[in-house]
Amino acid sequence: MQIEPSKRFRVKLEIIFDYIAKDKLLAAKKFKKELFQKIEDIPNFPYKYRKSFYFDDDNIRDMIFKKYTIVYEVDLESNQILILDVFNRDRLD
Repeated sequence: MQIEPSKRFRVKLEIIFDYIAKDKLLAAKKFKKELFQKIEDIPNFPYKYRKSFYFDDDNIRDMIFKKYTIVYEVDLESNQILILDVFNRDRLD
């Protein structure tokens, strides 16, 4: 399965990265690296994470990473994982 990050995900991840980097650049880089490692593992078991709390669709899942929720969609027809969004679970934006 191919992983396809949405524009929304990419923009919001950069905002999160910049926010973390204000205090510690190395922590921001580590956060991003570890997040992408988890995302790259999704195709191995795409339904591993819970059905999304935010959508009524079994193919949309919520992966929790640290205090962030990463929402992704499993599209079996196109053999893709679409990374839809990332946000702080404590502050819905």
